[in-house]
Amino acid sequence: MKKSIIAAVMVIIIIILAISTWLFYKDKNKKQDLTLYGNVDIRQVSLAFEESGRIQALYVQEGDKVKQGQILARLKIDALDIQKQQAQAQLNVQEQTILEQEAGNRPEEIVQAKAQLVSAQAQLEKANKDYQRLKFLNNSTLGQAISKQELDSAQSNQAIAAASVKEREANLQLLKKGVRAEERAATKAQYQATQANLNLIQYQISQSELRSPANAVVRARLQEVGDMTTAQKTVYTLALTDPKWVRVYANEQDLSRIKMGAAAQVIRDSQPNQPITGKIGYISSVAEFTPKTVQTEDIRTTLVYEVRIYVSDPNDQLKMGQPVTVRIAKAN
Repeated sequence: MKKSIIAAVMVIIIIILAISTWLFYKDKNKKQDLTLYGNVDIRQVSLAFEESGRIQALYVQEGDKVKQGQILARLKIDALDIQKQQAQAQLNVQEQTILEQEAGNRPEEIVQAKAQLVSAQAQLEKANKDYQRLKFLNNSTLGQAISKQELDSAQSNQAIAAASVKEREANLQLLKKGVRAEERAATKAQYQATQANLNLIQYQISQSELRSPANAVVRARLQEVGDMTTAQKTVYTLALTDPKWVRVYANEQDLSRIKMGAAAQVIRDSQPNQPITGKIGYISSVAEFTPKTVQTEDIRTTLVYEVRIYVSDPNDQLKMGQPVTVRIAKAN
C-alpha cells in the first residue's frame, strides 16, 4: 500500500516538473518574440472623370465593395452623341467620294463628252463656211453686198465655235484621265482627319464612364447626381483591399531581430484570440525620428526604422488606421 502511494506521488511530481519546464520554456520563448505597435495602412485611389460635364448617375455608396472594371458613375453625353452622328455622316460622304474617284468616270459620261465634241466640231465647220462665204461676197462686191458688221459677226462666231471645240476636247481628256492624284490624296487626307475626329469623340464617350481600377472598397462619395464635375474634382475615393500592411517602427537593437520574409502575427484589440498572419515585406534603410502616434517605452527622440508587415485580409477585417499589435518571432 505504501509503495503504491509512493509511486503515485512520484508520478505526480514528474508531471508537475514537466509542466513547469514547459511553461518556463514557453515564457522564455515568448519573451524572445519581438512585440511592436503600429497601425494598418491601405493605399487609396482618388477617382475623377477625364472630361468635364454633368454627372448623370452614381451607382455605389460608401462601404460598397467594387470589382476591377466596374462602372461607378456616368456623365451626360447628349452633345457627344450629336457630334458623333455628324462626324459619322461626314465620314460616309467622304468615303463615297473616294470610291467614285477610284472607280473613275462612267462610260456614259465619256460617250456624252464625245457627242458634245462632235456637236462643237460641226458648229465650228458651219461657222467656218459662213465666214468664208461672207468674206468672198465682201471681196467680190468690194463691200457692197454685205456690211462690215455682218462680216465681223461671222468671224466672231467662227472664233467662238473654235474655242468651244477646244473646251470639249479638254473636257473629254479630263474624263478619260480621271481625277488627279493630288485631288485623290486631298480627299483621303480629309477622310483620315474626319476619322480621327470620330475616334476622339468615341474616346470621350468611353471616358464618360468612371470605372474602378482595381478591387476596392468605397471610402468616400464626394459628388452627387447633377453636379458639374471636372478632371480636378474627385468623385470617389477607394481603399484598395490588396495589398494591406501594418506600419511599425523598430529601434536599432530590435532591427537585428527582424528579417525580410519572416512571419509575423497581427493582433487586434477587439479580437486578440484571432491573430492575422503576415510577413515582413519592407525594412527601411533610413532612420527617422519616432512618429508621435507610435507607442514605445523609449524616449521620443530615439531613431527608428520603418517596417511593413504585409497581410492577406480577404474578409476585410483590418481597417485603415486601425491600431494593432505585431508579434515577430525571433530570427534564427
